[in-house]
Amino acid sequence: MDMAEEIRAEMVANVWKVVATAGDTVTEGDTLVILESMKMEIPVIAESDGVIEQLAVHEGDVVQDGDLIAVIA
Repeated sequence: MDMAEEIRAEMVANVWKVVATAGDTVTEGDTLVILESMKMEIPVIAESDGVIEQLAVHEGDVVQDGDLIAVIA
């Protein structure tokens, strides 16, 4: 059994749009969330295939570097 993959923020940013929801099946490269920082949109993508076990952010949230965005199992 594979370990769950944690997707974490790589910078301070606003959560502009949440594309995926918990329970969704995703494939590597799918966009989960779109962050906004300094007027740039930064997609957060799945790095592996799986099911979104947890989505830890909501639109309008502010994430810090290292904050949990999602868990894919």
